[in-house]
Amino acid sequence: MRCEVCGRKIHGKPNRVIIEKAKLEVCNECSKLGTGFWEEPKPKTMIPTLRATPTPPRIQTKKKPQPPMDTALELVEDFNVKIRQAREKLGLSHEELGKSINEKVSLLRKIETGKMTPDNRLAAILEHALKIKLIAPAKEEKVPQARMATTVKRELTLGDLIQLEKKEKEDSAGRKLS
Repeated sequence: MRCEVCGRKIHGKPNRVIIEKAKLEVCNECSKLGTGFWEEPKPKTMIPTLRATPTPPRIQTKKKPQPPMDTALELVEDFNVKIRQAREKLGLSHEELGKSINEKVSLLRKIETGKMTPDNRLAAILEHALKIKLIAPAKEEKVPQARMATTVKRELTLGDLIQLEKKEKEDSAGRKLS
């Protein structure tokens, strides 16, 4: 290796000095001209990056079989009043009820105020805990067949309009026109 200032051959390790803001590798003689020493930056070691490692397969735990919820069942209308009255009758606070059925207190308060409706699963849990009936068979509204036919709506065609006009003329004249 040669000195970057005078060009002489450097024996051993070169001196790394700063001469007029330039970083140079020089001999011992030329190093006296420098104002400071500098270190060569160490090569950056690769920092291991966190790679998405495949997660181990989840261990499947056997869940308690849930009783199938009948879709023909629905929540009673005044469920929120019934829940609040039953809870108060049993002398339970929201916190105590929440702890016993493993639900959040805020959820129970929302249900009691009617801001939220419990699903069938939670309703069944509340029924059991409060010893009340919240789920009842769904009421089916029976629509008469004649009414069903009129509820089907379609747009009138030109033929429909002609027939209506003929009927109106027949009704007003009291006899059939040919």
